[in-house]
Amino acid sequence: MADLAYRSRGFREKLATFCETAVVPQSIVDAVSQILDDIKENGNKGMADTLSRIDGVQLSSDAFRITRDELVGAVKRLQAEDLAAIKESIASVTEFHKHALPKSWTAKNAHGATIGERFYPISRVGIYIPTNLASTAIMTGSLARLARVPEIVAFTPCDSKGNVSDAVLATLKLCGISEAYRIGGVSAIGAMAYGTETIDPVFKVFGPGNAYTVEAKRQVYGTIGVDLLPGPSEVLVIADETANPRFVAADLLAQAEHGSGREKIFLVSLSRDVARSIRKEMREQVKTLSRKNLIKETLKSGFLSIVVDTCDEAAQVANFVAPEHMELEVIAGKMAYLTKAITTAGAIMQGGWSATALGDFVAGPSHELPTGRSGRYFSGLQIGDFFRRSSLIRYSQKALRRAAPAAEAFARMEGLDGHGRSVSIRLEKE
Repeated sequence: MADLAYRSRGFREKLATFCETAVVPQSIVDAVSQILDDIKENGNKGMADTLSRIDGVQLSSDAFRITRDELVGAVKRLQAEDLAAIKESIASVTEFHKHALPKSWTAKNAHGATIGERFYPISRVGIYIPTNLASTAIMTGSLARLARVPEIVAFTPCDSKGNVSDAVLATLKLCGISEAYRIGGVSAIGAMAYGTETIDPVFKVFGPGNAYTVEAKRQVYGTIGVDLLPGPSEVLVIADETANPRFVAADLLAQAEHGSGREKIFLVSLSRDVARSIRKEMREQVKTLSRKNLIKETLKSGFLSIVVDTCDEAAQVANFVAPEHMELEVIAGKMAYLTKAITTAGAIMQGGWSATALGDFVAGPSHELPTGRSGRYFSGLQIGDFFRRSSLIRYSQKALRRAAPAAEAFARMEGLDGHGRSVSIRLEKE
């Protein structure tokens, strides 16, 4: 496709229209609602019927749960190099997130009262793992374990014979997860939200998914908590004349290969020559990839090449898009400016050696990130999401005397004399 110039007529409208195509159609909303209602009303039967009708999987309720032997066996069967990679990723993710563990604290306020916060791991959480994505089990499960969540339950799709990949099963075992179910999609979200005769509901669900799964999370929000609504993958690369076209092209194609057809791939170039070189590389490299047909289909409607004249224009585009992944393939001075100027990206990869795939698998930050422009108000998954917080206050009589005038003033202003009385009565002599 031709490049879209930042300074061309109607640029903002065209960019907005391109981004809006990620909006979930009403047909998906209705289909998800029907499935969730069926599971809520009919429990295991509703779930089994949905798995049979939509996924072609015939499972009785006693076969929903993945056994301990399956988890242990997967660890034993996995190739040594694959097992080592999983352990390395778990270690990296744990190391990254342990720095952000919330800590309870107390202090004194201006009245002399004790104030503070207490943090508690959520009692029971569910993690959703799309088909074969062992990395997602790590990016959610290892955080839940680090947070010391008492009960962690995993849901992941199976094939038509009920099998789940050894990589996913082994990862669950290595993350300390013993309760797991071979159930995917909307059915999994419904089971986590409402429970069934054999599955207890969770308090909060974590994990990415396709458009149906994410819509299901949106619809059950309020019944249970949800982390965020991560939809189809996105990447935005900002490239100047120093960028390696081969690297940039490979990264753009990598995020297009997920295969839903709803991925969003943005190339923001600081010149037309840079854009042409990268697009040429994309045409050549896609021929060598196993998912080339899926990638080509995604690029037809999901790829946008934008040419800007300045870093400020590039930053404005990025802040509007709020991309899930953003790569800065520019010289050091521009990188520093763009890192400061762009405030809505889910994850920022700095420099040509920082492939987005490293963030997907082994770098440390969780790869569950906001999509669909929700990066304007959501952040990526973090360890604090597995905790709930209670605030603390403890007043003495002396501290209460200091606070009473202001508290009683607010009670008068808001017409809540009972509130004021609840303070003043404590200071009256009996």
